[in-house]
Amino acid sequence: MARRVDPERHEARRLQIIGAGLTVLAERGYEGATTAAICREAGIGSGTFFHYFATKTELVLAILELGTAETVEKAAALEGRTDPLGVLLDLLGSWADDAADPRIPGFVRAVAGVMHLPTVAAALAADDRAQRDLLLPWIERGQATGEVRTDLPPARIASWLALLSGGFLERVSVDDAFTVDTERDLLVATARVFLLGHGSAADATTGTRR
Repeated sequence: MARRVDPERHEARRLQIIGAGLTVLAERGYEGATTAAICREAGIGSGTFFHYFATKTELVLAILELGTAETVEKAAALEGRTDPLGVLLDLLGSWADDAADPRIPGFVRAVAGVMHLPTVAAALAADDRAQRDLLLPWIERGQATGEVRTDLPPARIASWLALLSGGFLERVSVDDAFTVDTERDLLVATARVFLLGHGSAADATTGTRR
């Protein structure tokens, strides 16, 4: 008789391995993050690791897919909001906050080394689509209510917001002096100025509109 699998326990172990993988990849990079090191960090044997992930690349994909799933889940959490501009700025701020995890910069550098792999490129593209799909409805609502500039199409605004968010994360990953604590508010202020389509950085910080 086949052994029954407890779904909750299975998922908990999977997330345990993903967390250990994120830690080791951040510390050692893709090449240096051996499965043996990940197993030690997770406190598991190699057999358990390969039961969940056939390769180290599959683990990287799982980490990326988890991030994409969290982006999709944000949509449900925003239901009922009636302030499109506030939602868009909160999203930029939350993505910046995600980079506060000290492992994220190292993981970004690790992924950069394997972006040429088709599966990794596809996972990154899926994450980008999820981010834009989350932004677009709120940009459209903001334009309809007059809270967001209308001189640019929604898709183009979404692309620029994604660029701001992605560029922020990339900078955090390569510049130790550029931190979430010191730069987050300026990111949100910059996004506000861009979304309004007029004003200054000082206006964005104080909330003044001309």
